[in-house]
Amino acid sequence: MSRLLQRAITAVIFVVIMLAGLYYSENSFLALFGLITVASLWEFYTIILKNDTYDLLRKINGVIIGGTPFLVAAYYHLGKFEDGSGFFKICILVFLPILFLPFIIELFTKSKHPFANLGYLFLGLIYIGIPFTLAQFIAINDGNYYPNIILGLLLLTWANDTGAYLIGSQIGKTPLFPRISPNKTWEGSMGGVTITFLIAWLLSVYMTELSLVNWLILAILVSIFASVGDLIESMLKRSLGVKDSGNIMPGHGGFLDRFDAFIFLLPFASSYLLLIR
Repeated sequence: MSRLLQRAITAVIFVVIMLAGLYYSENSFLALFGLITVASLWEFYTIILKNDTYDLLRKINGVIIGGTPFLVAAYYHLGKFEDGSGFFKICILVFLPILFLPFIIELFTKSKHPFANLGYLFLGLIYIGIPFTLAQFIAINDGNYYPNIILGLLLLTWANDTGAYLIGSQIGKTPLFPRISPNKTWEGSMGGVTITFLIAWLLSVYMTELSLVNWLILAILVSIFASVGDLIESMLKRSLGVKDSGNIMPGHGGFLDRFDAFIFLLPFASSYLLLIR
């Protein structure tokens, strides 16, 4: 099977699963993004922690720490709390103790760099766990489920990335960030921005949950922060000497490779959407 055909088949399967998870129900969205969160965390810890006997334990611990905010938020959105106080109590009773478990574990691992290990564990929470948790608050607001907004943000993110690649490969000459990603160019970046704004206009026509102005503002956020997110994952992989975060999607790498830009966008997009709702 050629690499191009492999990439095409993987892409079709990926799109079908994403659309089914987003549009079947709110519960399927939570399940889908919960799995993506866990898989992304596992990939992250796999490429960072790979030299110590206790790294498997740290990976499991990291996935639990990074995934707990998503689980607690999902429990909240499923209506399991009668009021805000119940949500607050579960955060205190469950999440805070879990945060402190790694300190106890490091006492017994005899690692030469215990606080570096702790730093990696909590980095996964900040870099992956919290952003994917915020995706819930974008999709679910005041008891209503808005899959179009999540899909719209994904489309804007992928349009920016694809546009930058296509334009950059044709006319790109001026390096954008050669130290981190030598193949990215300013010409490609501007092409990505242009296509992102075009997609934002189309979204305003077919996804009327948000106005044209709001979709265009989200396009601006995508053009800035999704691009930065892509560079940050490139910096991560370059610093660790790896090409892809994983190989679960043949021809496309891992979950982090597919969602790196989207992950970094989520805190900024959720802040803006919270402001206007």
